[in-house]
Amino acid sequence: MSELILIRHGQATPFEADTDRLSPLGEEQARTVGAALHAAGVRPTHVLHGPLVRQRRSAQLAHQEGWPEPTLDARLAEFDGDGLVGHLAPILAGRDPTFAALAAELAAQTGGPERNRAFQKYLEALAAAWQAGTLTDSRVEPWAAFRARVRAALADVLRLSGGSTVLAFTSGGVIGLTVALALDAPDASALALNWRVKNASVTRLTFGGGRVSLDTFNETHHLPPDLHSWR
Repeated sequence: MSELILIRHGQATPFEADTDRLSPLGEEQARTVGAALHAAGVRPTHVLHGPLVRQRRSAQLAHQEGWPEPTLDARLAEFDGDGLVGHLAPILAGRDPTFAALAAELAAQTGGPERNRAFQKYLEALAAAWQAGTLTDSRVEPWAAFRARVRAALADVLRLSGGSTVLAFTSGGVIGLTVALALDAPDASALALNWRVKNASVTRLTFGGGRVSLDTFNETHHLPPDLHSWR
């Protein structure tokens, strides 16, 4: 049997002008998850990362002596969250008063837990409309395309030889979708899982003989309390 270990990148900077970089906390999270996996005896045969800066940098900081050099797999990119907010949100706000109210509530927040809560409600409503295919823009990757590329990346991993151990540094949407695919769960489950994935968490799947099984989801025991974060 082989193992696929999905690692969410460290904390990024979602409320800043440059959303695709690790915060100082995120850098420490990435170092910690790599050291913890190495200390637990994980010796990967393959290390993959998506194309986003936060994914690549997490793989670099987590890297341990004896591990193979990280390899880019563009299919591990997160869905286009900036595109959803920048291009799709104005469309949805213009036709859905309930979402427009959520957008106004978010705009009224200046920071702290209240802002996070408002953003979560806003993002869940926006992503649900995007996933349903009722909200589209030529500049934003559709849900069906996102699903297809993640499924293709997973299929390639599952074809690896027996005894492989694959580390994949990616994002919450990819992790949620991969778990949903492994469980043959409805698409809506992928987003529900995505919202629960913590920074620098570990999700483990075992595969072989054409089968894939979920072993653990969203492990964070390797992180001390001061390194825990959702966003």
